Amino acid sequence: MKARVFVTLKNGVLDPQGKAIGHALNGLGFGSVGEVRQGKVIDLELAETDAAKARAAVKEMCDKLPANTVIEKYEIELK
Repeated sequence: MKARVFVTLKNGVLDPQGKAIGHALNGLGFGSVGEVRQGKVIDLELAETDAAKARAAVKEMCDKLPANTVIEKYEIELK
């Protein structure tokens, strides 16, 4: 089973990289771009075949390592 984890900053947390990306896009002529938030995508390949167990395992992983849950949130997508 494969899992994809989307990690982004929580609302209210300043995102200087997102702001820089938005500013650069506006400078390139993409004036319709408003607020930009950046994040990261983590793809995991799991030996688990049960979706509920896989989701629980990935959640436990995210709470321990790839996401700083104080300032970041994450979403898990299983395939």
